[in-house]
Amino acid sequence: DLMVVKYGDLLPADGLVVQASDIKIVESALTGESDLVKKSREKDPMVLAGTLVMEGSGKVVVTAVGVNSQSGIILTLLLSGGKKKKPQGEEEMKTKKSDLRGEDKEKSVLA
Repeated sequence: DLMVVKYGDLLPADGLVVQASDIKIVESALTGESDLVKKSREKDPMVLAGTLVMEGSGKVVVTAVGVNSQSGIILTLLLSGGKKKKPQGEEEMKTKKSDLRGEDKEKSVLA
């Protein structure tokens, strides 16, 4: 998809600038940096969802949307607490191994 962006737009997706007329973006929502960042096809062409176009206009090829965008990835990590999911059945295997070694019996005797 191709997005036409201009002054005042909140970008809905990540993308690459393919045509630019003095585009400057505020990336503070993602980076915390309050300075305007100049974007062009040749230098720093990546634009990110959730950032705001403050000057100029141009065209951007969409590369990622929703949970696949950089802001979506950050949100997913924050909501998961940074924990990785265990493969299904891994916990069951640990339980079976400890039963075979008698670890559960030892714990109940010590408790």
